[in-house]
Amino acid sequence: MKKSLLLLLISFQLMAQKNNMYLTPYEKGNGNQTATYTETIAYFKMLDDSFETIQMVPMGLTDSGEPLHIVIFDPEKSFDFNTIHKNRAVLLLNNGIHPGEPDGIDATMMLYRDLATGKLKTPENTVIVNIPVYNIGGALNRNSHTRANQNGPESYGFRGNARNYDLNRDFLKSDTRNSRSFAEIFQKVNPDVFIDNHVSNGADYQYTFTYIATHHQKLGGELGRFFKDEMMATILNDLKKQGTEATPYVNIHDQKPDGGFEQFMDYPRYSTGYASTFNTVGSMPETHMLKDYAPRVKVTYDYMVASIDYIEKNYKKIKKLRTDNLNNYKPGMKYTLFWKLDKTKVTQLEFLGYEGGYRPSEISGQPRLFYDRSKPFTKTIPYYQEYNPVTEVVIPQAYIIPKTWWNAIELLQLNGIKMQPLENDTEIEVESYRIADYKTSKTAYEGHYPHNSTEVTVTTEKVLFHKGDFVINTQQPGVKYLLETLEPQAPDSYFNWNFFDAILQQKEYFSAYVFEDTAARLLNEDATLKAAFEKKKAEDKAFSENGEAQLDWIYRHSVYYEKSHLQYPVYRKVK
Repeated sequence: MKKSLLLLLISFQLMAQKNNMYLTPYEKGNGNQTATYTETIAYFKMLDDSFETIQMVPMGLTDSGEPLHIVIFDPEKSFDFNTIHKNRAVLLLNNGIHPGEPDGIDATMMLYRDLATGKLKTPENTVIVNIPVYNIGGALNRNSHTRANQNGPESYGFRGNARNYDLNRDFLKSDTRNSRSFAEIFQKVNPDVFIDNHVSNGADYQYTFTYIATHHQKLGGELGRFFKDEMMATILNDLKKQGTEATPYVNIHDQKPDGGFEQFMDYPRYSTGYASTFNTVGSMPETHMLKDYAPRVKVTYDYMVASIDYIEKNYKKIKKLRTDNLNNYKPGMKYTLFWKLDKTKVTQLEFLGYEGGYRPSEISGQPRLFYDRSKPFTKTIPYYQEYNPVTEVVIPQAYIIPKTWWNAIELLQLNGIKMQPLENDTEIEVESYRIADYKTSKTAYEGHYPHNSTEVTVTTEKVLFHKGDFVINTQQPGVKYLLETLEPQAPDSYFNWNFFDAILQQKEYFSAYVFEDTAARLLNEDATLKAAFEKKKAEDKAFSENGEAQLDWIYRHSVYYEKSHLQYPVYRKVK
């Protein structure tokens, strides 16, 4: 009897030791502490060593010099994405893009442990992949003060990466090694669903959990409608059944939300916007910065579990809609590059907030905003979700880009874009853009002085392309990525991110005292040119009184003016 009791006691002790072995650093702490980068990688390495269903793989360098990792949970233990995509869906989780927002880092460690140990039901139709810490440089820059508006954890990483880039502005332009490695991961994994875990900034309210869902109009077609009205609605309803109320990301700062707010339009500089260019449905959990850390971690965990449950039941539909969505982006169809909020279309949103008001600041004496948490309210407020197209383009059959623009070509290829080099010098009829106007930011933004409000003029002409120049057919999975990057009027186009700035500068000029005689000869020899010149003077008084401007006008309309100035070097083949 004593021997049996001893064996039972030893068995319980071994089980307890094994369970404690898999406690995460967060669970071992006081509920207000997050794992360091080193602890996070060590924990996933332990899971990899302990469970055949988990594999951790290094995947490219970051600006910190440390490699990114992906951690795969695959119950079938194949870890081959070509095989996986034949009959299962892939969920990609991204954590620590802003390491001061570490909720997802801790929640995902527990998620993987619970999947591997069977605490959670093993998914049959879903493979889960996660990037444990995306911004490694920021995670290593640990402190307790840079998130001045945030309630915990005790210490955390910094928003900027090792080169001070905000990585959630870098997915399209890819200035960092992090984003280039992410592109490789994304193309390898080809996720059907993407979740990028964050913590909010902004207003105060009752919710612990808010979210940014990829804008349904950016996703497009039936896929966008399904994501908005079915998938997200069901997942959020599941959270509500568990006692968690959720609301869309409160996209306002330093003002009360009572007057309503708009759905965030996630252009492809952002993670979910980037994902949507490949027809991947994405969401960005934004737990509330002022809530305690432990409830934030829990609801992040719960959201990921609810998402996995939904994917399990609907993976075939998700995959089919992703494929079918390509039918909305064929040559000759219109594609919206720029959207404007439609304030005439309003959704009434039930909102759980706190009464707010203004009182004199102790610092300045001026009115300051405050929220009274002793006065919670439930109000119906306006929520704006619909946008109108502002700038549209007709999708071409192909783009042609000279091999000289290797910076753009390399990034296109990194993002899985297929292209075919010309075998011989070939003259092709194309649509050609000239940059007619643009504005440039006067302050630095993420390593650039980006352009905006870009306008182009379009002509159809025959252009001689050279052997090795690339023809890029638009009928491929990355068609939306092509349109967002190669159409210069798109907000996040390669042009607006300064990839082609060399064309904006003239390389040859003229000396006025020499060109005066040449200009006079040109006008005498070309009646059409002279008529246009005289018309310009008659219609533009300032021009008629400016001899320098007149000489420059003649120069720009002559054979002496360099063709490359303001000539956009990417061409459109429309037939």
